[in-house]
Amino acid sequence: MNTNLSSSVSSQLETDCLVVVVLDRTEKDRSEKDRGEKDKPAPSLESSDTNVSEAAKDVISSGEVTGKAFETTLLHRPAGLKAKRLLLVGGGKAKTFSAAELRKVAGAAVRTLKGKSIRSFAFVLPENGIPADDGVRAIVEGAFVGNFDPDYYKSDRKDQKIDAVTIVVQGDPSGLESAMQAGRIVAESQNFARDLVNEPSNHMTPTTMAERAKKMAAEVSLKCETYGADKIKELKMGAFWGVAQGSDEPPALIVLRYEPEGAAKDVHLGLVGKGVTFDTGGISIKPADGMEKMKYDMAGAATMIGVMRAIALLKPKVKVTAIICATENMPSGKAQKPGDVQIAMSGKSIEIINTDAEGRLILADGLCYARQLGCTHLVDAATLTGAVAVALGYVNAGIFASDDQMYERFATANKQAGEKMWRLPLDDDYKENLKSNIADMVNAGSRYGGAIFAAMFLKEFAEDTPWIHLDIAGTAWMEENKPWIAKGPSGIALRSLVEFVRGWSA
Repeated sequence: MNTNLSSSVSSQLETDCLVVVVLDRTEKDRSEKDRGEKDKPAPSLESSDTNVSEAAKDVISSGEVTGKAFETTLLHRPAGLKAKRLLLVGGGKAKTFSAAELRKVAGAAVRTLKGKSIRSFAFVLPENGIPADDGVRAIVEGAFVGNFDPDYYKSDRKDQKIDAVTIVVQGDPSGLESAMQAGRIVAESQNFARDLVNEPSNHMTPTTMAERAKKMAAEVSLKCETYGADKIKELKMGAFWGVAQGSDEPPALIVLRYEPEGAAKDVHLGLVGKGVTFDTGGISIKPADGMEKMKYDMAGAATMIGVMRAIALLKPKVKVTAIICATENMPSGKAQKPGDVQIAMSGKSIEIINTDAEGRLILADGLCYARQLGCTHLVDAATLTGAVAVALGYVNAGIFASDDQMYERFATANKQAGEKMWRLPLDDDYKENLKSNIADMVNAGSRYGGAIFAAMFLKEFAEDTPWIHLDIAGTAWMEENKPWIAKGPSGIALRSLVEFVRGWSA
């Protein structure tokens, strides 16, 4: 999708469709005598062009347009406008409207228009206090995310993608070019990650993931090393190999390196991703219902690969290494069994209580390897536990952090990215659940606090290195179509991680 900036007067812009945000400016604070009455919407068109206001006046005064979030109203041949159509998209309450909501509104506009086979449109940047660079970036990101559909293998698939979007701004647009390009890079990288997750497991094996990572790395000038079972055994990654040994598909250890000139020598970020390309649960096999979704169990790995693509193009001055542990988790005569003991790369012994608690095993060796490679700060991302979805639903991803200062850095980046995440505890009181009678620890504990137990397990392998764990199991897959995004892979955490990495730039 092509992206452009324009400083043209909105009403004079020739386009297939002009998109304008409508906000509800209803005042919440009313006098006592009015408090029993229901608030009536006060829709406000976010455009200073009087011709646009005049074109929408009748439909707004009719009460048909309220400004409710994602409400869409399409007008054909709007009077006084050179645009063929005018699309009004609700942004919700004006007091809470931010770049995060604008991002979703842009996605909703794309999904509305592409369904009508419209190929291009112009989006008027709202004049409601959002900084122009943040607004431009949000529109670009939202448009790209909204343009993605997962129906790859349908024989009657229709090509309904938007080809071009123009963002209409006031004043000289040249100062906003970098924001537009940054938004494009991040959004394309998010969709790249979503593309990896969307592939069925017979098309996205560990070997295929390694090939896709290597191809991407060559395109953006990243260093990439890929290894197989021999290297995993040589590194004594017993926890990783314990999961991989049950599959006929060979595992892959993928290392992506970004090493810019001028980077600070005392900071080396390590990004570790869980890459289980299909998870049956192993011998502790999952129920059949919904198992087809388990192709998404490599979403953490896809996110980290996408992050590396984005930072290679954005070029922050900080050294970053991504480590992807990719494998299937399958039941077979070779598979590990409940009661087995595996020796992790760190030397710690792990009693396998549940073979479906496999993600933490491969991450344990990934974190250890990142430390061995000299990483000073660690972040892992994984579709790790169903328990995090029980705790937080499908709205927030779970954050765990061993270091408050590092968490504050990430929280700032997360706010800038507009992704919903919630911090969960890592109290030492939870360590009791790790105890094993035969080994240093067990890989699965009580069903209560399951997401916390998994994080406590990983903390043992991050050791004293500042570390953040992102459990994205409840948010990496959209369970239903939303106005701004299709059902399927979401690309969660990529934007936050890119902002986090950029925040370390020297």
